[in-house]
Amino acid sequence: MTGFATLKGELAPWSWSWDIRSVNARGLDMRIRVPDWIEGLEPAVRKAVSDAVARGNVTVSLRVSRETDEGNVAVNPAALEHAVRMLAEINATAARNGLPLAHVSAAEIASMRGVIDTAQGDADTAPLAKALIADLPGLLAAFNDMRAHEGQALREVIEAQLAELASLVEQAEGLMEARGEAQRETLRAALARVTDNTDGIDADRVEQELALIAVKSDVREELDRLAAHVDQARSLLAGDEPRGRKLDFLMQEFNREANTLCSKAGFQPLTRIGLDLKALIDQMREQVQNIE
Repeated sequence: MTGFATLKGELAPWSWSWDIRSVNARGLDMRIRVPDWIEGLEPAVRKAVSDAVARGNVTVSLRVSRETDEGNVAVNPAALEHAVRMLAEINATAARNGLPLAHVSAAEIASMRGVIDTAQGDADTAPLAKALIADLPGLLAAFNDMRAHEGQALREVIEAQLAELASLVEQAEGLMEARGEAQRETLRAALARVTDNTDGIDADRVEQELALIAVKSDVREELDRLAAHVDQARSLLAGDEPRGRKLDFLMQEFNREANTLCSKAGFQPLTRIGLDLKALIDQMREQVQNIE
């Protein structure tokens, strides 16, 4: 989702500079900073961005300037009067409180907002708006090109992580026979302790309890789901549509299965693999936050 692009243009007497950038976000969050005196520009920008971007915190900024001459620069009498009255009030208040103020020059007054009117608000902005809107496809194409380049590098990282995750699942599957034998030995020892200290034990009841323990400790379903999630993640990465939210959800499912595997392991080598899975899934989750 991270990206950046700029674009400059001009249409006499105007010149401008576009800036678009994005960082990670759960959805699409737009901040549009364009001059409000250009009618219809902000809605057009919002639509163009929403059509081109599915996810991210996107900020679009536009700076517009106009070449001026003596014919379209003038003092705004009302604004000047207001500025002078405001300065007089400030001076009077300062004097009453014994606070000396520096002399204010005419240039400083002229720099106050609205005192000098370039008459840009009275100009027909339709041609300017049309030219600015025409810039949007090129701006967004450059923006998405950068994101795509970064996304390709990120895809390779996640594919490598998925390969490592699949390898851990295979290692866990390879431990099933040894784990089963270790669990049987543990149960036999526990059963021996019980029978040695109990008279008239019900053999059928013991068999039921042993079967229940075996069912509760079975991790085959967790391993199968982890392998299925790997396949699904690879399929999402191979697609062209936005997939960040789906991968976000898949990371939650990965983590859920890894947690269950650790809690049911009951076998130190399998527990180590479960912890390695959790660490790897956390790394993948951080990377997925950058995917649209």
